[in-house]
Amino acid sequence: MNVKIPDDELLITRTFDVPAATLFALWSKPEHVKRWIGPSNFVCREAEIDFRVGGAYRVLIASPEHGEISFSGVYREIIPDRRLVFTFAWDNDGPSAGAETLVTITFEEHRGKTVQTFHQRPFMTVESRDSHVGGWTEAFDKLAAYATNIAKEHIK
Repeated sequence: MNVKIPDDELLITRTFDVPAATLFALWSKPEHVKRWIGPSNFVCREAEIDFRVGGAYRVLIASPEHGEISFSGVYREIIPDRRLVFTFAWDNDGPSAGAETLVTITFEEHRGKTVQTFHQRPFMTVESRDSHVGGWTEAFDKLAAYATNIAKEHIK
């Protein structure tokens, strides 16, 4: 059954080859987030995370082409290893300034692998939504590689 996603929503489902507890931890600690957040041509220079409901986060990413860009938000819901909800807003003065979205991530473990469902909404335009698809997809590519490396280190 195909579900039609409204134009103001982004939905990315990805399976990771690690348990849910491992994947969840990679979203919750700055030392991990710094290793994977941002598109492939970006590095994370700063990640400040107050990981509790009502706590804030701020991330600064940078690339040679785009310079430094930061985003921030507040954690709304945290259910360890199962669900994470937070606000997301770019800290800039461009066309997306002041536009806050809500990110909801669920983690479902099946036989040692985890299905991560990433949902972000509402976007002001289809173009704004679509501009996030590549960035999040590339970040999740980096997350998958990092998660696999973390899992291998724990097995040793």
